[in-house]
Amino acid sequence: MLTTHLLHELIFSSAESRPDAIALTHQSTSVSYGSLADSVHRCAGGLVGLGLARGERVGIFLEKRPEFVIAAFGTTAAGAAFVPINPLLKPEQVGYILRDCNVRVLVTSFARLESLVPALHECHDLRHVVLTGSGPEHAPLPQSVVGWDQLQVAGESRGHRVIDEDMVAILYTSGSTGRPKGVVLSHRNMVTGAKSVASYLENRSTDTLLAALPLSFDAGFSQLTTAFHVGARAVLLNYLLPMDVLNAMVRERITGLTAVPPLWIQLAQLKWPGSVSEHLRYIANTGGRMPLEILKTLRAALPKTRPYLMYGLTEAFRATYLPPEEVDRRPDSIGKAIPNSEVLVLREDGTPCAPNEPGELVQRGALVGMGYWNDPEKTAERYKPLPGREAGLVRPEIAVFSGDTVRRDEEGYLYFIGRRDEMIKTSGYRVSPTEIEEVIYATQRVGECAAVGVDHPALGQAVVLIATPRDGQTLDGAGLLAECKMRLPAYMVPAHVEMRVGSLPRNANGKIDRKLLSTEFHSLFEGGSA
Repeated sequence: MLTTHLLHELIFSSAESRPDAIALTHQSTSVSYGSLADSVHRCAGGLVGLGLARGERVGIFLEKRPEFVIAAFGTTAAGAAFVPINPLLKPEQVGYILRDCNVRVLVTSFARLESLVPALHECHDLRHVVLTGSGPEHAPLPQSVVGWDQLQVAGESRGHRVIDEDMVAILYTSGSTGRPKGVVLSHRNMVTGAKSVASYLENRSTDTLLAALPLSFDAGFSQLTTAFHVGARAVLLNYLLPMDVLNAMVRERITGLTAVPPLWIQLAQLKWPGSVSEHLRYIANTGGRMPLEILKTLRAALPKTRPYLMYGLTEAFRATYLPPEEVDRRPDSIGKAIPNSEVLVLREDGTPCAPNEPGELVQRGALVGMGYWNDPEKTAERYKPLPGREAGLVRPEIAVFSGDTVRRDEEGYLYFIGRRDEMIKTSGYRVSPTEIEEVIYATQRVGECAAVGVDHPALGQAVVLIATPRDGQTLDGAGLLAECKMRLPAYMVPAHVEMRVGSLPRNANGKIDRKLLSTEFHSLFEGGSA
């Protein structure tokens, strides 16, 4: 059996041992491991044939479908790095990502191309656009346009030589300030993550995992890597309603589902068929704390299903999990470090915290990423040598400093306390307040504005926007909200807009005091959404 050091070898290894086993299901179509491996080889050959150099980036802007998977793993087999782009992003945001990491090849669909055309004219490093499906004639592009079938016809070709410490992917996540930042991950990060997660979830070849989360998320893509590592089946689902998820679980006899709290909250309100518990072996939560009442409801509906409560940060792919047998004792815990990883709780001076003393969560090990793309200042802030372990080493060990405050109890279990920055965690997404504010300012409708996160029973946090009018103008809240809906993905659109006259409050540094503003709305969503 093939030893797996590189990401695409997860597929090739399973194809070698079980070529006829189903690897992917999308709607009514299923793809075997043997067929998937062949498609990945052909995609790699096509990309090399386009002149893609070692380590260059391939952007993928598609919904969940087999072509997404083939493009991602075909890119790695070619010796390049893939950039999965959230399909909910607007063209301006897609364009920013393509420019930021100098994407050379973009894989997208005819349906998405029309809205992207203006942004693509600004992407001067982009050479080729690969289109899936078929569609009408499109506006001329400065890049060459290649059909998906044409790329596959190019045939197999040996990719550029890479090793496990080479870059394999850039996952974009919102930063605490400014534009989204690209987290650079290596083959080693993602393959180790696949093996680690599969070990504690006890994944096996007979599993069927539902890929409901976006594949641009680390936890979403992890559904593919863990499935492929053990030769299991992954079901790709683009859902509109929570009932679509439940129907897919019944139809496909899903054995494992990982989701974020907002989806779990919606699923808990549905009536689950008793048969689901017969095949659903586990559920896993990530992207925020699952409310205790929701956990109780799900466990009552799924008496034979094991719950896993997890915590992770994109900068290190995965971090902790709480074993199911501990859920009754400590349902508010994020557990302990996943296999082949260590999580520390450190004071500001780098010394370990005492039991139950709050400190920063710091992760070390093979899952720690390579840094932020094109952002050495932010990389140096988050990726640092562990205190006391620098001296005498040719290459000091680098750990990731999460910025999250946690505590560890006497038995070693971790508990999340809060975030040091001003990130908004809504619907499982990390949202930068300044990213929203930049869009609001671009409307030229406001004098000042501030976006803050406010606790919400279903979303985790809801986005609240506070704005003042420009001099001599009146501010139309409904019009401003309409602009937000046009310019922002749905999860970034404010749930509440507050109009103010005069300046917004400042902190000691002269910046708008978002923390003070957020306290004014702490009870806004109590008892339901506003």
